[in-house]
Amino acid sequence: MRLLFWLRCNGQNANDYDHQQTNEKGTRLLTGRSNLKRLSIAAIGLVFVTQFAVPNAHAQDVKDDFPVYSLPLFDGKSLIGWEGNGYWFRVEDKAIVAGRLSEKIPHNEFLCTTRDYADFELRFEAKLVGEGQNAGVQFRSERIAGNSEVSGYQADIGSAWDRPVWGALYDESRRGKMLAEPGAELGKRLVKPDQWNAMRVICKGPRVQIFVNGERTVDYTEMDDAIPQHGKIGLQIHSGKPTEAWYRNIRIRQL
Repeated sequence: MRLLFWLRCNGQNANDYDHQQTNEKGTRLLTGRSNLKRLSIAAIGLVFVTQFAVPNAHAQDVKDDFPVYSLPLFDGKSLIGWEGNGYWFRVEDKAIVAGRLSEKIPHNEFLCTTRDYADFELRFEAKLVGEGQNAGVQFRSERIAGNSEVSGYQADIGSAWDRPVWGALYDESRRGKMLAEPGAELGKRLVKPDQWNAMRVICKGPRVQIFVNGERTVDYTEMDDAIPQHGKIGLQIHSGKPTEAWYRNIRIRQL
């Protein structure tokens, strides 16, 4: 609207003098009132295009800025910043490997961050190898004194109770139940067996969202004010048959 107002005002002044104006290249003359009238019409069209076309252009230009504003939780070569049982967690091929294929896992094991996180967006890739097919990533969680368990939310990975639970929200060692989960058909369709699967967890206030391979599987709002909205992030390998859970490209952006 500023552009249109400026041109109209200058048009009124130019009419008083009926002089000639050249464009920047000097190849065309705009003479007197008739040319100013055409200029005003063009300005109206320009304002219309600016108001309606530019927002769409901006929408197309929106890019994922997560790689710019996030930080790695895993450097690809060491377990600096994490704590847990070194027998069950190792670094291999720029990934954290939980569990073993050579023996059963006697009880749940967790590798946890040494610091807490509250509101954040977490992204990582995961895959399962072996017979057990059960793992997960804890968040807003705490270790339980005296044993290997961790209490808190878990973004589930694999299968449980004879159904796929990739992208489900489980309350580990606290309420001990699924808080939200996708339908079985969605879980089957989204997951690439024996391959890397991209996962994303967003926590902001009481709201928790989980995504698997770009599609949202959980949108949960915590109604219990007693549930902490901060805590550790942890990588789990579930007890049971010989299994390995592989995790890589673990990055976080605090919100």
